[in-house]
Amino acid sequence: MKIANVSFAIFSLIGFSACTGNKSNDTGYLKISGERFHTYYHITYQGTEDFSNGIDSVFEVFNHSANPFDTTSLIAAINNNQGNRMDDILKTIITRSFDISKASGGAYDITCSPLINAWGFGYEHLKEVDAQVIDSLKKFVGYEKITLTNDTLIKQDERMKLDLSSISKGYCSDLIASFLKSRGVENFLVEIGGEIAYKGVNPNGEAWRVGINKPLFDTTGLIQDLEEIVVLQGNGGLATSGNYRNFKLIDGKRVGHTIDPKSGYPIQTDVLSATVIAADCMTADGLATALMVVGSQKAEELMSKFSNTEYLLILGTKDENGFKTMASSGFRQKIISK
Repeated sequence: MKIANVSFAIFSLIGFSACTGNKSNDTGYLKISGERFHTYYHITYQGTEDFSNGIDSVFEVFNHSANPFDTTSLIAAINNNQGNRMDDILKTIITRSFDISKASGGAYDITCSPLINAWGFGYEHLKEVDAQVIDSLKKFVGYEKITLTNDTLIKQDERMKLDLSSISKGYCSDLIASFLKSRGVENFLVEIGGEIAYKGVNPNGEAWRVGINKPLFDTTGLIQDLEEIVVLQGNGGLATSGNYRNFKLIDGKRVGHTIDPKSGYPIQTDVLSATVIAADCMTADGLATALMVVGSQKAEELMSKFSNTEYLLILGTKDENGFKTMASSGFRQKIISK
């Protein structure tokens, strides 16, 4: 079984240039960028004080709570049956993920970790995957088999493991946004691996603008053709999920990272890319993944269960002007001409 993997951000920031390190400009904005959780982050905010140390502290706290790659984290302890205590970060993430699981009829499920790992998209990997293996793993997958009581998480089966990657980076963006707000910052954009928390205006004094990339299967990540440009006004979060830049080649076939919890197999519905705007990035992050699983026909039904949310789907069928899109009316109002 031959496997190749690519993973890149699937959006572009519009209206200001990217940078490395800590930089300021004559508009009074600071820019911080770096690498965390095997992905890149970019933070732009208005102010003169360098909050790099404080932001690093937020990353560290989050890392020791929700990063399964950190063997000292709380989520690693839960997955390895070395403890069942949750802190506020884990409780918030898991509680919200269960809200999305219930609303989607189980199409979204963070207990899919054994399946995600089996297909090579998680923190572990099985050498071979077949129907018998998948059937055996499905026996201990299902969010309804998890109980949350105060600060304790109880698994019905000790083999159950949680994968928070579809929602945790969104919450980390929210945490950094909360940190900046606590320091009196009114205008900022926090982006971690494509998950965005924002408030106010950009260095040009305009609402933040984000370009949504066309879902092109580009293994280099160099192609940045935009499908839409979205204006982000006020305060909230945006996240995009798609299989076209996070996939593997298994025996010569392209396999996306979105797993259907019910079948146990990678799924590709008619949705190539799902972008969600919500009041917070965590909710946007989880819902974008859920939309990839439920497909366009059930998108409106799912999204109607969450207030203050808008969505854009890029579908697999191309029309004469490019890819076909489907969007909520509120999202359409945020799109500007390229």
